[in-house]
Amino acid sequence: MRQTLFAVAFASCTLAGCVTLPPEPTASSTLESRSASNVVGHVALTEHKSVVHARVDLQGLAPGSEHGFHIHDKGDCSAPDASSAGGHFNPAGVAHGRAGSAPHHAGDAGSVLANAKGEVHTELLLDGVTLASGPLSIVGRSLVVHRDRDDYSSQPAGNAGPRVACGVIVAP
Repeated sequence: MRQTLFAVAFASCTLAGCVTLPPEPTASSTLESRSASNVVGHVALTEHKSVVHARVDLQGLAPGSEHGFHIHDKGDCSAPDASSAGGHFNPAGVAHGRAGSAPHHAGDAGSVLANAKGEVHTELLLDGVTLASGPLSIVGRSLVVHRDRDDYSSQPAGNAGPRVACGVIVAP
C-alpha cells in the first residue's frame, strides 16, 4: 500500500511538472524622521513577475495631504535633512515624471495620501526596478518621503519639498 501511494504521488508530480521555485525576492525599509519632522514608517517590498510591490505604512504626516515618495540613489540617510540620500534613482538618465507614464525615471514612485490621522497605509507598484542584484536593483538605496506632493513635472525631482523621512532598503 505504501509503495502504491508513493508511485501515485511520484507519477502525479512528474505529470504535473512539480518544480520547486526560488522564493520571491523581498526587502524592507524602516523610515526615520528627517528635517525636524515626526514622520516615521515601514515599507515591505516583494518582487513578483518583474514588478516590485511596496506595502507603505507611515505616520506623522499632515492629515489629508499628499507627499512625494521616491527611491533615492544612495543608501545613506545620515544627514539631518536626508540630503545624504542623493537625488532620485535614475539609471537611464531620463526626465522626472509620473510613475506609469513616460517619461519618468526609476525613482519616481509618485505621491502618497495621508488620511485624517496623518497616516498612510497603501500599496504601490514599482515598475522598472528590481530587488535582485544588478543595475536596476533598489536594495542598498533609500526611500524618501517629502513634505509636499510631487508635481510630476518640475525637474529633476518634482518640487516635493524637504525630505521628512528616509530609510535604507535592505534585503534579509
